[in-house]
Amino acid sequence: MSATEDRRQRKARQTRNALAGAALDLILERGLAATTVEAIAERADVTRRTFSRYFTGKEDAALDFVRGDGDRINALLRARPPAEPPLLAYRRAVREWLADRDNPAWHVRPRMRRLLGLVDGEPALFAAYERIRVDAQEESIRIIAGRLGADDVRDVRPAVVVDAAAGVLTAALRIWARGDDRHDSGAADLAALVERAYDALTGEAASAAAHSTTEE
Repeated sequence: MSATEDRRQRKARQTRNALAGAALDLILERGLAATTVEAIAERADVTRRTFSRYFTGKEDAALDFVRGDGDRINALLRARPPAEPPLLAYRRAVREWLADRDNPAWHVRPRMRRLLGLVDGEPALFAAYERIRVDAQEESIRIIAGRLGADDVRDVRPAVVVDAAAGVLTAALRIWARGDDRHDSGAADLAALVERAYDALTGEAASAAAHSTTEE
């Protein structure tokens, strides 16, 4: 990569981050309905046309951190040892994401609990959140299918693993979002909650398997 291409990519990333940050700030300050794309572009000191090069709408911009962290989890999942069982590989990828201090996950940022509350209460934000979540999980399914040497369309195992593992993370995030920023420690308490949630999943699965064997 040339120095010119590197500068261009760095500038594009800075512009995207500025727009995403402006969208998030304005929606939390004013509410979704009162926030316009024009106001976001003005806050980020770019044109309305520039905004459209990066995002389809204000909801997409405000939730760009969700997409970024989904990409990071999938990158960590790809890097897990090939012999590691898929569910464990996903769990450990999430653990690495939560433990990264050089590039902290989105939940460490201020006011994230408030945003998750808005996602639950605003249909447009919820729809954008779901689209991003589904896209990330579809990629996770392809990664797990590759690890298993399976067909990601016809073999049910990759989808089952990802839906279960990602569902655990979603459940933990929803419980965490109901907490209080004044008393919780953010990253640390979410990481502990995620670990307990995965323990609950594996414990229930082991119990169900034991009862199934007994009944047979």
